[in-house]
Amino acid sequence: MSESKSYTGGCACGAVTYRIDGDPMAVRQCWCRHCQKLSTGGPTHNAFFMADAIAVDGTLASNAHAADSGNELSWYFCASCGTQLFGASSARPQMRAVRLGSLDQAHELQPTAAIWVQEAPGWVRIDPAMEQHPAQPPAPPPQNQS
Repeated sequence: MSESKSYTGGCACGAVTYRIDGDPMAVRQCWCRHCQKLSTGGPTHNAFFMADAIAVDGTLASNAHAADSGNELSWYFCASCGTQLFGASSARPQMRAVRLGSLDQAHELQPTAAIWVQEAPGWVRIDPAMEQHPAQPPAPPPQNQS
């Protein structure tokens, strides 16, 4: 049995830090129009972890909107500098999407799927080796909690 990993991360100004104990359930890039706005033109790159595996120190701000999927999507960011840190969906409140760019250390987390590709700009070239979904895919499978 392999030992689970831990990750640390935080915002650009250092006011918010976090630690994650565990392995991600999935790593995806999202091309929905909302994520393109949050990322200023590209996709968001997210690793999905159980929310209770994430410990946060510092003040987070948040916002939410109704997504095309019908779910309420929330995004969490540093209240001081605005760095994007996490996303969450009302459909899966037990999970968090951790923005890969907010991780401290180099990591091997690489998206294996692109979602909402029907909303990607025409100039985008998505790696054909990645699984692709035109819209919202099924949730990542739950991890065994041993």
